[in-house]
Amino acid sequence: MMQTLLQSLSQHLLIAPILIPVLTGALLLLLERKHEVRILRIVAWLGMTLLAIASVALLRRALHGDIDIYLLADWPAQIGIVLVLDRLAALMVMTTTLLAIPVLLYACAGWDRRALHFHTLLQIQLAGLNGAFLTGDLFNLFVFFEVLLIASYGLLLSGARGPRLRAGMHYVVFNIAASTLFLIALAVLYAVLGTLNMAEMAARIALATPTQATLLRTGGGLLLLVFCAKAALLPLYMWLPDSYSRAPAAVAALFAIMTKVGLYAVLRTGTLMFGSNAGELSGFARQWLLVAGLVTIVLAALGVLGAARLRAAIAYLVLLSAGTLFVAFSLGSADTLAAGLYYLPHSTFAAAALFLLTDLILRVRGDTGELLRQVAPIANKTVLSVLFLLGAIAISGLPPLSGFIGKLALLMATPEYVIAPVWTVILASSLLSIIGIARMGTQLFWRVEPYPENQSPPPLHRQETFAVVLLLGYVFAMTLAAQPLLDFAEAIATQILHPADYLQALRETLPQLREPMP
Repeated sequence: MMQTLLQSLSQHLLIAPILIPVLTGALLLLLERKHEVRILRIVAWLGMTLLAIASVALLRRALHGDIDIYLLADWPAQIGIVLVLDRLAALMVMTTTLLAIPVLLYACAGWDRRALHFHTLLQIQLAGLNGAFLTGDLFNLFVFFEVLLIASYGLLLSGARGPRLRAGMHYVVFNIAASTLFLIALAVLYAVLGTLNMAEMAARIALATPTQATLLRTGGGLLLLVFCAKAALLPLYMWLPDSYSRAPAAVAALFAIMTKVGLYAVLRTGTLMFGSNAGELSGFARQWLLVAGLVTIVLAALGVLGAARLRAAIAYLVLLSAGTLFVAFSLGSADTLAAGLYYLPHSTFAAAALFLLTDLILRVRGDTGELLRQVAPIANKTVLSVLFLLGAIAISGLPPLSGFIGKLALLMATPEYVIAPVWTVILASSLLSIIGIARMGTQLFWRVEPYPENQSPPPLHRQETFAVVLLLGYVFAMTLAAQPLLDFAEAIATQILHPADYLQALRETLPQLREPMP
C-alpha cells in the first residue's frame, strides 16, 4: 500500500509546484481574519517547505534528460493544461523556490504585519511563476502570466501611497496593455495553426506555407513584443526602474525573478517554435533581439551611473542583467545559452540581496534616506559595508564570484562575427556599473556624518540580515560549484536546441496531438 501511495505521489509530482502554493494560499486566506500573524507564518513556512521538497524532487527527475508530461484532469491536450518538465523548467522552478525562501524570511521579521494579504499573494505569485515555467501550452502560459501579475499588483499596491501608488498604477496599466497584445497574438497564431500546444505548433510551423508564414511572423512578432515587455527590453523597459525602486524590499526582491519569466518565454518559444527546424521562420527576430539587448545594456549602465536614488540604481542593475541575458540567448549557440543559463540565477539572487540590503541601509541612514547626493550618518556601518561590498562584487561581475564566471563564459563563447560589439558593450557596461556602485559605496559608507549623540542607532534585525546573507550564500555556492553548474547549463542548452525530443515526448504521451496540418 505504501509503495502504491509513493507511486501515485510520484506520478502527480509535476503538479506539486503549482498545487502546493495554491492550496497554501487558500488556507492562508481563510486564516487571515481569525488568527494572529504567527499562525500565518507557520502555515506559510509549511507550504514553503513542501514546495522546496517538490522542487528538489523535480530537479533530480530532470537531471538525466527525461521529459515528463502531465495532462491535468486527463482532458485532451487542446483543451486542458499540459505540464512539461525538462531541465530548463526544473532550473526555473528551483531558482524561484530558492529566491522565495529568503524573501519570506525577510518579510516574516515584521514587514508582513503591515501588508494586507501578503502571505496569500506571495503563494499565488509562486503558483503563477511555477505554472508559467511548467506549462506546455501558450494559452495557459497567458493564464499563468495573469495569475502572477494579479498577485504582483496586490503586493506592489498594498498600503501604497504617493510615489509608490503612481509607480504601481503605471505598472498595472502597462501589463494590462501587454496582456491584451498577448491575447491578440494568440488569436492570430491559433487561426493559422489550429492549436496552441507549443510542441504541436513547432511541428506545424515547420510545414507552414508562404502565406501562413506571413501571418505567423505577425503573430510571432506580437508574441515577442509581449515577452520583451515583460523582460524590460529596450524600448519597453521604462516601467521597470520606477516600479522596482518604489516597491517594498521583500516585494522588489521577489520581482527579481519577474523579468526572467519574459526571458524564459523568449527562450522557450525561440528554441521550440522558431528553432532550427522551423523552416524559413528559423531564428525569427534573433538579430533584432541581439541589437536591442546590447542597447539595453548600455542604457542600463548609464542609468546605474547617473541614478540619484539608491533603489533606482539597483533597479537599473536588474535591467542590465536582463540585457546581458538577451544577448546570451539571442546568439543562439549551445555555449552562449549555457553561459546565460548559469548567469540567470546568479543575477536573480544578487539583485534580490541588494534590494533587501538597501532596505536595511535606508533604515539606519537617518532622515536622508536613499538620496545618494546627500551626506548622512549611518549606523552599523561595518556589517552593512561588508555586505554591500560582497553584493557589489557579485552584481557587477568582478572576480572571483559567479557573475564574473558567467560573463567570462559568455565572452569566450561569443561567435567571431559579433565579438567586437558584444565584448565592447559587456566590458564597458561592467566598468560603468563598477564606477556607479563605487560611487554609491562612497556616498553611503565613506562620506558620512557622525551619528547624533542624542540618538541611539537602530539595531539590525538578525532575521533580515540573515536573509541577505542567505542570498549572497547562494552566489558563493554557485561560485564553488561553477563547473558542475556550467555542465548542467550546457546540458539544458543542448536539450532545448534539439526540440525534436520535446515534440516526440508529447506525441508519445498525447496521441491526440497527431492531427494533420490545417
